[in-house]
Amino acid sequence: MKKALLIDDEERMLELLALYLNPYHYDCRKALGAKEGLQYIEEERFDIVLLDIMMPDMDGWNVCREIRQYSDVPIIMVTAREQKADIVKGLRLGADDYITKPFNEEELVARMDALLRRAKAVNHVEVDGLLWDKDRFELSYQNQYIKLTPKEFSLIGLLMKNAGRVYSRNQLIDLVWGMYSETEGRTVDSHVRNMREKIREVGFPIDDYFHTVWGVGYKWNKK
Repeated sequence: MKKALLIDDEERMLELLALYLNPYHYDCRKALGAKEGLQYIEEERFDIVLLDIMMPDMDGWNVCREIRQYSDVPIIMVTAREQKADIVKGLRLGADDYITKPFNEEELVARMDALLRRAKAVNHVEVDGLLWDKDRFELSYQNQYIKLTPKEFSLIGLLMKNAGRVYSRNQLIDLVWGMYSETEGRTVDSHVRNMREKIREVGFPIDDYFHTVWGVGYKWNKK
């Protein structure tokens, strides 16, 4: 059973979405409004979120921004607005897809299933025996568990999943600590040093992969 969080300020729409999704093995948690939705996100783990844009207590764009501060759960924006600028805004804030009302039930389920397949594919990354496992929240090398802090785990996972891409310190702060964090660049450097040392201690050739791009930030090299 897949767990979906539905966030909308209209109870009728929540009931309709749940009615659509239940036959496709989705266990639906219904949040009546933005604040209730954010509360559920903090308390429970979900596989996917359907998020309405136009809500009175907080619009879907701001809800999406808040969720992205501490979760990379797949998000589909559900909207009656078809303006491209609105759609682009949601995607830039971290939404993964969108669907406009009124929508076709089968199209909605197909989009959700496709997102979940992609999300599952990036929950596990293995490089020369170094395994990053998001589901278990573990990093291991040749069956040796590497004890990382939550921030260190998120850092290494982000870079491994996006091999070849250079991330600045400010980008890492936004993606790992949150865009409203007052974290400074030297904090990122400190986490990187500690993380590299822990991985090096178990025998993985971390310096062959994890590189500092001087004056810019960090990247995980493709092999």
